[in-house]
Amino acid sequence: MVLAYTFALILLPLDAIVMLIKVLSIVGLGGIIGAIIAVPAVAYLGLQVYKIPGLTDLLIEIAVDLVNTGKARIDAFNKIIETVKA
Repeated sequence: MVLAYTFALILLPLDAIVMLIKVLSIVGLGGIIGAIIAVPAVAYLGLQVYKIPGLTDLLIEIAVDLVNTGKARIDAFNKIIETVKA
């Protein structure tokens, strides 16, 4: 779950870049020119999101909660396995 959460945070900006390049190539700009325009645009949007106060702390808190929840579930399954073995 944590890997999916982390990859989602990484893949969302990359997907935005790909979609902007596709839209710009449909409009008539080539892929390279579209990339030259799309990468700074997505970087700017990422910077604006990064500047939101408390957002990064919230995302880290959510990731830690996911880790703790996963560990609790694994511990619960370990208790079940120990009960079945005995």
